[in-house]
Amino acid sequence: MRKSFMLIITGLFIFLQCAPVPVTGRKQLNLIPESQILSLSYESYDNFLDSSKVVKGTADAEMVTRVGRNIQMAVEQYFRERRNLSHLRGFQWEYNLIQDTLVNAFAMPGGKVAVFTGILPLTMNEEGLAAVMGHEIAHAVANHGNERMSQLLLMQLGGIALSEALSSQPQLTKQLALTAFGVGAQIGVLLPYSRVHEKEADQLGITFMAMAGYNPEAAIEFWQRMQKREGPEVPEFLSTHPSDQARIESLKEYLPEAMKHYKPRAE
Repeated sequence: MRKSFMLIITGLFIFLQCAPVPVTGRKQLNLIPESQILSLSYESYDNFLDSSKVVKGTADAEMVTRVGRNIQMAVEQYFRERRNLSHLRGFQWEYNLIQDTLVNAFAMPGGKVAVFTGILPLTMNEEGLAAVMGHEIAHAVANHGNERMSQLLLMQLGGIALSEALSSQPQLTKQLALTAFGVGAQIGVLLPYSRVHEKEADQLGITFMAMAGYNPEAAIEFWQRMQKREGPEVPEFLSTHPSDQARIESLKEYLPEAMKHYKPRAE
């Protein structure tokens, strides 16, 4: 009887912690206060930069910053139009190019973005880069990191509070955070985003890039190049963001909606 009661209470608690995704309205599990997620994200990002070779002052590094800021302004406009700018409260946007042959990029909660030089030959140009950064930023904006961290805490640590997990098992908790935030390749653990997360990030990502003045058709072209790249050695980016024909067809289906927001950037 007591066990059944506790299961009911636990289920009710989890239900009450479900929040709607700002994109689709889907209910998602967010057990962790956003302030704690942001704090953990910023610490993890700083640690990542400390152990990485950050590229500064090159044309590619400037392009990453420029595209990031353009996407950022589009994100802010998106939420301002929906009178929900508070959704971005606490964001401390930052964009860095990392010297690394890995074909990878990620955005952590709070707008902390990293692009690896290894992915630039596949993005090919500024619009291709906007497709990647728009997609990654969409994961962050849609709170996928919080949702995945909540799921990992439930599975690995029985759903204890993040503060308690950091106190009792700090290293494991920080590893779980990196995995949840899409940086798992750095610690040898890869956790693919779910199909639901990917579709949300695809749709919101091409909306953001269109609002920023980049042709959203470039996203389809990028994923087609990634699909051709698949082989015996799967890039880290494809390990967490599987590319297949279904994704490309889904993007094509949503493209007319994204094109409503597209106005080419003035040269």
